[in-house]
Order: sequence, then C-alpha cells, then structure tokens
Amino acid sequence: MASKSFLFNQEPQWLENRPGTRHTLPENVQSWTYESGSLTQRLRDYYGDAIGVKVLLQQRTAPFLTERRLLNLPENKYSLIREVLLHADGKPLILARTIIPVKTIKAAKSNLAHLGSRPLGEVIFSYPKLERIEMDVTLINLPIWSESAIAVGHIAEPIWGRRTVYAMAQRQMLVSEFFLPGVF
Repeated sequence: MASKSFLFNQEPQWLENRPGTRHTLPENVQSWTYESGSLTQRLRDYYGDAIGVKVLLQQRTAPFLTERRLLNLPENKYSLIREVLLHADGKPLILARTIIPVKTIKAAKSNLAHLGSRPLGEVIFSYPKLERIEMDVTLINLPIWSESAIAVGHIAEPIWGRRTVYAMAQRQMLVSEFFLPGVF
C-alpha cells in the first residue's frame, strides 16, 4: 500500500479548539491559526506573486484514523490526499495536508482533483457557500515529522498547526496547515 504521508512518520495528536484554547498559543501563532480568510491570500497580500506551491504528495489512499473519523469515512474508503509546501521564492512558509473524499471531488466537479500547483485556498474560497465546520490545533515535535518534511520545511523546532473541516454543498474535506518559522 502507498504511504499515507510524505510529511509524517505517524499521525499527529490534535487538540479540539475550545473556548480559551486561543490564549494557550503564542501570539504570532494565534494570528495565523485563527485567520478566517484564505491563508494563501494572506501570503499573497504580503509576498505578491512570489508565492508558489510545491506538491509533495498527491495520491488516493486511506487517511489517518482521526481524519477518517472527522470526515465519517469508512476504514476501507480511499480519499485524495494532497500534501504541499507553500513558499515565497523558495522560502518555506506553510506545509499543508488535505483530505478530499471522492464525494467531495464529484460535488466540486473534479476541480479539486486537478489542482496541480494551484493553491487549494484559491479554489475553495471562491465557493460562495464554503462553511467551516470545526477546527483543531496541534504542536508537532520533531520525531513526528518525516526526514523529508524536516528537509523541505527547514524544520528545527516544534511546529504549530491547525486542521479545519470545510464543507462545500454539504460535502466535507479536511485541511491541515502547519506554520513554519518563515511565516512569522
């Protein structure tokens, strides 16, 4: 079976976003974690056209256990898993992992299956009825990251991240974003 992840040796541990969670995060991390708009757009506002996407993994495989549970997917159902690096002229800014169930791809008329080097945020934030269902946060220590992720993301310290369940036309997807030191 194909690898479930380019980024991780094992599934990260997530904390449910509850009232008060925000205040446990460093201030610079709060700003990115609780950004309500597109992170891609926020990066473009700062870096302009220097923002690029490097696709690290894109394949149909089974998501991690907590990802399947969040999306109510049966164990044997494959989803499109896409992991990317957002960068500004090669400077690593955000690592992202997206789980897109087949039903969601069909509802989006396959736009989500053929992103190539287009940022996901550009596509999903153009949907008029995009909903945020829930969000979790995490702090990922070095042993969880794969050697490949450490190299591509220049990771040398624990990294904060968020994962958000989005829905378009009642079809859900899971987007996890990890804030590399360069983004601050």
